[in-house]
Amino acid sequence: MASSDVQANADTNYVPLPGYVGNLTDAQRQCLDRLKRELKEEGKFVEERMDDAMLLRARKFAYDAVKEMLLSAEQWRVDFGVEDIRKNFNFKERGEVNKYYPQYYHNVDKDGRPVYIEQLGKLDIPALYQITTQERLLQHLVYEYEKCLSTRLKICSERAGHPVENFCTIFDLDGVGITTASQVKEFVSQVSGIGGRYPETMGKFYFINTPWGFPTFWMLIKGWLDPVAVSKIQILGSEYKGELLKQIPAENLPKQFGGNCECPGGCSMSDTGPWNEAR
Repeated sequence: MASSDVQANADTNYVPLPGYVGNLTDAQRQCLDRLKRELKEEGKFVEERMDDAMLLRARKFAYDAVKEMLLSAEQWRVDFGVEDIRKNFNFKERGEVNKYYPQYYHNVDKDGRPVYIEQLGKLDIPALYQITTQERLLQHLVYEYEKCLSTRLKICSERAGHPVENFCTIFDLDGVGITTASQVKEFVSQVSGIGGRYPETMGKFYFINTPWGFPTFWMLIKGWLDPVAVSKIQILGSEYKGELLKQIPAENLPKQFGGNCECPGGCSMSDTGPWNEAR
C-alpha cells in the first residue's frame, strides 16, 4: 500500500502511538534508517515486504537485537518454506476442519482492525487429525498471517485512513473443561511459535467464556507472552458481550457472540471484510 493511499483517506483524529509510523523520535528514526541501509548493503532487503511498518514491529529499538531478530525471522521463512506456502498453499480440507477447530477472520473492529476468532472449546484433536495434520494446520496459520500482512491490513488501512498494523482477537473457551484443557494448552503451545514470528500483531485480545480453572491455565500461557502483549489482554467470563460491543460494531460481530451478523453459510466460513469487498 502506497502511503498516498492512506493519506487520501486520512483520519484527522488518528494519532500514532510512540514508536509507530508517524511518531518516531530522532533516535528511533536513525535506528530505522540504519537498519534499512544495512539490509540493502547486505542484499537482504525485500522491497515488497520490508516497509517501515514491518521493520518497526520490533519496537524495543535495541539495534543489534532488532537486526538479529529480523534476520532470524528471514531465515525461518526460508526453512519453513513461507514463500511457497504464501503462493501455493491450498487448505482444501478447511470446511471439515472448521467443524472441530473454528478459526477465522471476520470483518473489522471500531479501530479498523481485522477481527480474528478462535473457538478453542470446540477443538477436537483426535477428530482434527483424522482430517488433516499438524504440519498442514501450521502451514494454514502461516498462510493466513501472510494474507493479513499482504492484503487484509493494507486494505483496512486504506479504509480507515490511517495505518492498521494489528488484529482484534477473540478466543472463545466455551466448552473447555478439565478433560479438554490439557489438549487445548498443548495445541496453543504448538502454534504460539508461529505467532512469535509475526511480532506486534496483537492489538486487542479477549478471552471469553473462561472456565472456572482458567486462572491456572492463564498462569501457564502468559509466560510465553511479552509483558506488553499481556497488557492488551482482557479475561472475560460469560458476561462478555458488552465489552466486545465497545470495540466491535454489532453488525460486524457474529450473532453468537452478541452481535447482529449472520453470514450465509456461517460466519466461520465467510471471511467477510473489506478485503473481500469489490474495490
